[in-house]
Amino acid sequence: MEQKILRFVELLRQNGVRVSLAEDLDSLQAVAAVGFSNPADFREALRATLVKRHIDEPTFDSLFNLYFRGLGGDLVEHLKATESALGFEDADLQNLIDALSQSVQELGVQLSELARQLLTADLGRLEQLLRQAARHVGLDAVERPFQEGRYAHMLAQHLGLSALAAELEELKKRLRGLIPSNDWEKVQKFIDLRLQDLTRAIKRLVRQELEKKEPTLRESERIDRLGEKSFYYLTEEEIRQMKEAVTKLAERLKNIVAVRKKRGKRGRFDIKDTLRKNLQYGGVPFRIEFDRRVKDKPQILVLCDVSDSVRNVSRFMLQFVYTLQDLYSRVRSFVFVSDLSEVTRLFEEQDIHAAIEQALSGQVVNVFAHSDFGRAFRIFHRDFLPAVNKKTTVIILGDARNNYNLPHEWTLKDIRQRAKQLIWLNPENRLTWGFGDSEMDRYLVYCDVVEECRNLNQLYRVIDRIVH
Repeated sequence: MEQKILRFVELLRQNGVRVSLAEDLDSLQAVAAVGFSNPADFREALRATLVKRHIDEPTFDSLFNLYFRGLGGDLVEHLKATESALGFEDADLQNLIDALSQSVQELGVQLSELARQLLTADLGRLEQLLRQAARHVGLDAVERPFQEGRYAHMLAQHLGLSALAAELEELKKRLRGLIPSNDWEKVQKFIDLRLQDLTRAIKRLVRQELEKKEPTLRESERIDRLGEKSFYYLTEEEIRQMKEAVTKLAERLKNIVAVRKKRGKRGRFDIKDTLRKNLQYGGVPFRIEFDRRVKDKPQILVLCDVSDSVRNVSRFMLQFVYTLQDLYSRVRSFVFVSDLSEVTRLFEEQDIHAAIEQALSGQVVNVFAHSDFGRAFRIFHRDFLPAVNKKTTVIILGDARNNYNLPHEWTLKDIRQRAKQLIWLNPENRLTWGFGDSEMDRYLVYCDVVEECRNLNQLYRVIDRIVH
């Protein structure tokens, strides 16, 4: 069972669930403590030790059912369906199985093991035979839905399904004169249904193996499908799906964020470097070496437009902002329409969905006011400019539609002079910049990076560029 649990942990990792080596060991200890007699306790022991993020719970639940439920439940359901088709109660079905076994013995027929387990409904042994066949044909190599038919055929061949069908047909012929005519129809139907049950079990086994790997495939296909669709035109269902996709991308990006190190004036005693440098003195530490490298953590400051005209876009941009606060240790976040307000603490203290809803509901700034980028930038310049320094990357998310108010682009000039870099992400098509009430042509001259960011793929590329 330990090996089975470890294989399950590896399956979780393959589907995006983060499990450390220490948590591997914790899960084994927890299972040893609760035992295997109670399936619910076994499940909760694994969940408690292996899942630490709410977002991973659905993946754990689906994979647990696939991996530990096995075929047993499906085989039972197939048998119940056969019972129902025959119009039997539990006792009636068992009586038929007993009578059929008695008749086979009287005839002196030597059935193959597969036929015997199928007709006596020995579901445990039947599952073992199916699992052995799966290992023999390498079923764990199935990866794509179009491979299902091929692997099901390979399983059927290895099990000898054609020979089994012929064997059962021959059995029916020999039983025909032995079984009373009033029972013969039900016996014949039972044998036929059991063969159909085996065929369904083979297909289900292949589907289960594929479903173990499909969460990653489904996620990839869904991201590809929605990746090029503009934020402006997403349906309610696509909005929900896009939130999940952005979260998954953000989680992947966390794994590639590298914190650069630079030389500092002081540092901690470096025993390895000291011993290496003093080998010429026989290992006597005449010269003490210090590790003077210090972490150079990036500082991010984000201003996000949350006006009603870009509500769909704002939801995803705020999720981006929220994710940045999780990626970096030093992030300050602001939202604006005409007024501007800081939401750093809100995003630190609230769940992502609660924080975004609060930011968009008008509790932070009036989201129904007419956009005034110039006024919002003047407020930031007056109240928060000292927060910007040469380590700060300033990111502005907005369409630059200013309702013909004064743009006050000079504020961006001052911000740019103080910042490491100034990045503007605009959800509008680049061809519309500078037309109508758009002030993008005035603002972009003071930015280091200006990117069109209208869909998930563009957002991914921008995030990837920033974290690198």
